[in-house]
Amino acid sequence: MLAKLHSVTLEGIEGIICEVEVDISRRGFERSLIVGLPDTGVKESIERVQSAITNSGYDYPTTKSIINLAPADIKKAGPAFDLPIALGILMGSGALASSSVKDFIIVGELALDGRVRPINGVISMAMTAAAKGFKNMLVPLENVKEAAVVNDIEVFGVGSLSQAASFLAGQVALESTSVDIENLFLQTSNYDVDFSDVKGQQSVKRALTITAAGGHNIMMLGPPGAGKTMLAQRLATILPSLTLTESLETTRVYSSVGLLERDKALMAVRPVRTPHHSASGPALVGGGTNPRCGELSLANHGVLFLDEFAEFPRSVLEMIRQPLEERTVTISRAKGTLTFPANFMLVAAMNPCPCGYFGSSQKRCKCSPNQIEKYISKISGPLLDRIDIHIEVPAVSFSRLRSKDKATTSAEIKKTVVKARAIQQKRFNKSKTTTNAMMTHKQVLSCCDLDENSEMMLKAAMTEFGLSARAHDKICKVARTIADIAGSDIVNAEHIAEAISYRKLDRSF
Repeated sequence: MLAKLHSVTLEGIEGIICEVEVDISRRGFERSLIVGLPDTGVKESIERVQSAITNSGYDYPTTKSIINLAPADIKKAGPAFDLPIALGILMGSGALASSSVKDFIIVGELALDGRVRPINGVISMAMTAAAKGFKNMLVPLENVKEAAVVNDIEVFGVGSLSQAASFLAGQVALESTSVDIENLFLQTSNYDVDFSDVKGQQSVKRALTITAAGGHNIMMLGPPGAGKTMLAQRLATILPSLTLTESLETTRVYSSVGLLERDKALMAVRPVRTPHHSASGPALVGGGTNPRCGELSLANHGVLFLDEFAEFPRSVLEMIRQPLEERTVTISRAKGTLTFPANFMLVAAMNPCPCGYFGSSQKRCKCSPNQIEKYISKISGPLLDRIDIHIEVPAVSFSRLRSKDKATTSAEIKKTVVKARAIQQKRFNKSKTTTNAMMTHKQVLSCCDLDENSEMMLKAAMTEFGLSARAHDKICKVARTIADIAGSDIVNAEHIAEAISYRKLDRSF
């Protein structure tokens, strides 16, 4: 007898509907077969399925079966096919009769005792199922809230194979799960850190405010212990709250690699990723035999903090140049191309020299000029061009550290950022551009019209520092953000001057 069910496989973070066909009417098979480009994890499912069926109180058919996962030209990976395969075998053997199974997308991993275990990527699977017109979905109980955030599909959670079979047979009633998305955001959208924890560093806080307001990338240059890491970790707290669209996109990335906490249905705060400088290219950018997201995609709609920037292998750093411009990561393989989102803000931090104390008034630098030049030159010019703001982070004095003066809170800074973002949203209405940092060269020319004094100042900086065309655009974009914070419709010489002051490394070179 032939049974047919529907499931979903993931390719990157995109779901693909698969038909699971189970035929146990034929005889002569030496063993049960799974065909349709299954990987090792899918091939091994037949052993799990057999034990789960037997331990759930059903008789496993004595006739060997053949299971086809269609379409056959797409590789199937992961344990999500366990549950639909088991239910298909029960239907094919006559142990389960269900007329409603054709309306369901079914996913889930099986334990040997018949329990249904959670899987990765359920939110992408649910979005695919809803987009393809399916109205019902059967998922592991621990994944049910994650899938339920998707509209236009009824999601049912099951804890065991016997419960799933009884539900499909109409013997047990299950309630579909619904979630209050607004309430989810209210419950989990709080940060554990705040800018009020940072003593002093007013100039750096100003630069980070501009960074957040315009969506710019920033490089912090300073001695060890000056507070670069502390500042970077708090940047997300002054960014605008995640929208539902941004949250869904980020949640899909985390769910696909198994980093979404099981008790959370959505990512409600902006991610901050801090990979170590020993990270490989695939770990940072993404890739592998079965391509998966890297740190750039995990920082999507959030912050990617690369501490000890000059210690990263140069070949690895060069990999992020294209994603910084395109805000996506494209991974090409012989079998096809996958694209992952990578719309992040880069925060880089490094010491000014190998010992870390060049220019410091507290400790004497022991590095020679050649050592300093060699250290700074580890960062290529094209990569520096893509970083909008370069700011010095000086060491904090003892009196400032012990000061009991109240520092500005994240909530107060965030108001300024949100106000500037609202101006940009109005400016770029009905455009793919959402922040000043994303402006095209044409938009820079139209949105950053300069008066004579500003033109002369920018020309002098371009000539003196030998700035590139990209650096020209970066200065204009930052100046536009400074003007937005000030509530100015025009970019004047004051805004240009401040933007030029944030090209520290260009001046050093």
